[in-house]
Amino acid sequence: MALENAQKLEDGTELVAVRKVTDSTIVVLRVVAFLATVSATVVMAFNKETKSIVVATVGTTPISVTLTAKFQHTPANVYFVIANGIASFHNLFMMAVHFFGDHTFKDKGLQLVMVAILDVMIVALLSSGDGAATFMAQLGKKGNSHAMWNKICDKFEKFCDHAGGAIIASYIGLLLLLVITALSIIKLLKRN
Repeated sequence: MALENAQKLEDGTELVAVRKVTDSTIVVLRVVAFLATVSATVVMAFNKETKSIVVATVGTTPISVTLTAKFQHTPANVYFVIANGIASFHNLFMMAVHFFGDHTFKDKGLQLVMVAILDVMIVALLSSGDGAATFMAQLGKKGNSHAMWNKICDKFEKFCDHAGGAIIASYIGLLLLLVITALSIIKLLKRN
């Protein structure tokens, strides 16, 4: 029995039809996810702060050293940039496939590979990059007294703020990619 916009059953409960997942919904979500991951990539890739810090005082003369915090100094942040860059490229590629080559992928197996498996792989990649960068952000903010690693966010506030913003943008992209993956799989399963 097909449902119209809304139908009432004999007991008075109302059933509402769920809207069909459309291509435009997925494309809009991909565009927003692309913007989130590309902004996370760019912000973290250009994240750099240089400061002169007094390290000692000899007599009355302070001895200072100039230090620079860059995202390249931490492999986890480099991995974060690479993972977000790949996720951005993936979303761009999938939008191009939608606009220019959607009619060529009529085979369900090819669609399963192109949409479901690649999306799940990108979600896993982005999730691991976000986790690594989040760990380094926590370490930079709090340090680790057991390993005798000092915190750096008290000295490089701008660097830590930019990194935090990039991580938040990346998590937004990750959440959107999870939704896109679920909607794409549901759409693919309902097609047959």
